[in-house]
Amino acid sequence: MSSLATGVGRVLIAVYGILALAATGRSVVQIAEKFAFAPFSYTLSAVAAVVYIVAMVALIVPGRSWYRVACVTIVFEMTGVLVVGTLSLLDRQLFPDLTIWSYYGMGYAFAPLVLPIAGLWWLRKHHRIAVGGAAPERAALDDQHVGPAE
Repeated sequence: MSSLATGVGRVLIAVYGILALAATGRSVVQIAEKFAFAPFSYTLSAVAAVVYIVAMVALIVPGRSWYRVACVTIVFEMTGVLVVGTLSLLDRQLFPDLTIWSYYGMGYAFAPLVLPIAGLWWLRKHHRIAVGGAAPERAALDDQHVGPAE
């Protein structure tokens, strides 16, 4: 983990890691044991797992490119949570079995809904550092580290 990842950044990375493990485990079990029952739901669980893994890595690795990857991934995650959450409320037959994003992540204490909001807030807060606009006293650090990690 980057030496600059402290405070809220570390918490976000930890929560993304936990959700990555949860979504990966869920999707592997669902796909291995009962894929034919709800292939769309189980594929969404696998997509969510990949999204959480990529977001976690993008928050850890410094650099402008990874900052952009984090932004795109977290916006995709937020869109997925909102779309799947809404569809799971409107048409329960679309999802015969739950995904991590069903009902806005209710099965995970709504962490899938809150996490992208927190992630986007944190990325926005650290945007100046990521694009090289940090204060002059941090110039030496910014030359070595230009990314979202705190």
